[in-house]
Amino acid sequence: MTIRILPAIGDPDAARAVSSLLHQLPDAEPAPTVADSAALLHALAGAAAQGAGAPAAGAPPATGQPSAVEALPEVVLVHERIGPTPALELIREVALRFPAVGVVLITTDAGPALFSAAMDAGARGIVGMPLGYDELAARVQAAAQWSAGVRVHLGGSPEAAPGPAGTLVTVTGAKGGVGTTVTAVQLALAARAAGRSVALVDLDLQSGDVASYLDVQFRRSVVDLAGIQDISVRVLQDAVHDHHTGLGLLLAPEEGERGEEVDDRAARQIIGALRSRYEVVLVDCGSQMQSANAAAVELADLALLVTTPDVVAVRAAKRQVRLWDRLQIRKAEDTTTVVNRLTRNTEIQPPLVAKATGTQVARTHVPAAFKELQPCVDAGRMQDLDGRSTVKQALWALAGELGLVDAPAARQGRGSHRARPTLTGRKRKAITPGAAPGSGGVPGPASGAASGAVPGSGSRFGVRRGPAAAAGGPGPSGPSGPYEEG
Repeated sequence: MTIRILPAIGDPDAARAVSSLLHQLPDAEPAPTVADSAALLHALAGAAAQGAGAPAAGAPPATGQPSAVEALPEVVLVHERIGPTPALELIREVALRFPAVGVVLITTDAGPALFSAAMDAGARGIVGMPLGYDELAARVQAAAQWSAGVRVHLGGSPEAAPGPAGTLVTVTGAKGGVGTTVTAVQLALAARAAGRSVALVDLDLQSGDVASYLDVQFRRSVVDLAGIQDISVRVLQDAVHDHHTGLGLLLAPEEGERGEEVDDRAARQIIGALRSRYEVVLVDCGSQMQSANAAAVELADLALLVTTPDVVAVRAAKRQVRLWDRLQIRKAEDTTTVVNRLTRNTEIQPPLVAKATGTQVARTHVPAAFKELQPCVDAGRMQDLDGRSTVKQALWALAGELGLVDAPAARQGRGSHRARPTLTGRKRKAITPGAAPGSGGVPGPASGAASGAVPGSGSRFGVRRGPAAAAGGPGPSGPSGPYEEG
């Protein structure tokens, strides 16, 4: 979100210092400094009148009009030596006439008495002099978020919603080795390729491998943010590694024992700071639940649980879901299970995974094709995975299904077999020889008997192949089979 800032500073030296710092703030759009209170009120009235489509002269229009609200700056900085109207009286008048503007007072005396008086007048924060970048950035950002929330209630654009705006997606493994990190990395790359700003966080604090998969050596980690009470923009930039793919990486510590320093409070604060800076925040939670990644799963807009179609992994997925439910972290119906390494002849099919775990199952399943992954995994360059890889195409299709990218029109309904390759990556005979694998669709739901859907969708699944299904017995995939423990 771009933050429009109008400084009102009468002292030339202070005006130069403030202007220099404001131009360093990310996403800031500072206006030219006004020198007195009359000029400030005239500038605000003119902006409101121009937004409302009325002449700038005369009395200011009602700020309840959506266009008038949107035309005003989000933040006004008022210096204590502004004149001729005293600073506190000016703040009170701005708050009454333009309630959608967040006012921050700049003063040399930041004591409790002045702080209380400024809050009573309607200020949203105080910045002490001499000015510091971190303090100014924190106060401006807080005032801008407050202003955005007021504008929504006054009838402004709902797109200007305050607070964390980024989508938080957590990726958790039912057990180790099911493909959690590969899934998280490819989902992040897909969202970034769609033009969104993406942060990839490794909260597998004891054995995180995001750095290894992306060939990164970076001395900062999520632990460096754990003890900070107020995470400013500058501090966040220092801890996040800007990868050449465009991803912002917040990595797990090299020393696994330091992961204990990141508790649930720190995780919530770190995730909140990232969501205010990135459109998509993807968190690799690993497969072991700790307080930090449990907090991430609880806060998530989308919680993914990755499993493979085998008895041991599905049992582990069921244990994980029950654990979340007992600890009141997340309900099973609010969890989406991703089935990885699915083949045509796999006895355990996605509908059975949904029934065993009680979760929703993503329509897009990931085929078993480790040979495609192995060169990139061994080289630690998952970003170089070939675009023709069925695994990459499936995971990027999953990103579209989850809303992390704009889903292409090519991804048609589950009944359209002509638009999808099979799980083995081979084209159906009905597809013309000149069609590219990604031209009609992306490998998402498994074709034929391996096709799955979210439970309750009302669709019918084909006859399941395999000896157990052919015999009509429950076999290892029966509802009363080995998923019930004890």
